[in-house]
Amino acid sequence: MQRVCFLLKVREDRIAEYRERHAAVWPEMRQALSATGWHNYSLFLRDDGLLVGYLETDDFEAAQAGMAATDVNARWQAEMAPFFESLDGERPDEAMKPLTEVFHLA
Repeated sequence: MQRVCFLLKVREDRIAEYRERHAAVWPEMRQALSATGWHNYSLFLRDDGLLVGYLETDDFEAAQAGMAATDVNARWQAEMAPFFESLDGERPDEAMKPLTEVFHLA
């Protein structure tokens, strides 16, 4: 199982709404994530907007490709894009660049 951690930056003026949106993630989005191999997926948000994402998957590239092929992901990413800083034209899911794991205690 591959562990993936990534960072994104939520605009400080959108933090409260971002939290609200994630309190009620669409059921079809949750189902699509599970079906495409996103397991133990968590998002952590610091008060300054730093977002830390973590998930476990057999193959992160395949999990991303699986989600990218779904209609629900396209709709979700379009709605979420305005919440983020520094996407440089990428959708939020495309901007997820995994950090290098340097230690793991099993």
